[in-house]
Amino acid sequence: MKVKDVMHKGVDWVSPDTPVTELAKLMRGHDIGCIPIGEDDKLIGMVTDRDIVCKGLASNDFDARRAKASDVMTEGIHCCREDDDLAKAVLHMEKLQVRRLPVINKSKRMVGIISLGDVSRSAPGDMLTETVRSVSAHH
Repeated sequence: MKVKDVMHKGVDWVSPDTPVTELAKLMRGHDIGCIPIGEDDKLIGMVTDRDIVCKGLASNDFDARRAKASDVMTEGIHCCREDDDLAKAVLHMEKLQVRRLPVINKSKRMVGIISLGDVSRSAPGDMLTETVRSVSAHH
């Protein structure tokens, strides 16, 4: 099975200047837990709901009315390719201890995101059990 068979397709990114309040509304409106951040036709980061809480709300000098995506995003994004075997992408998620990976095509364009939820609907039970255990381990 390939990543492209199970990923969420048609995912867009937002600018690093997007207000954090807008990110939260997008997450709620689309029932998602992360939003890719892009600039100059390049994926540069991700913001998760956890980033908003831990890097934003939990810090002493955070002003939600003024904060932007760039203030809370995680840089140095790891990706997988749409033609990768699902098992390879899952191993990558395990090593990185991440619940989601952006998916790129041969032209290095983002074409989707694969999440643990996607894996849960498609992967064999033993693969899923190990993946959840690894990704959820305390880090």
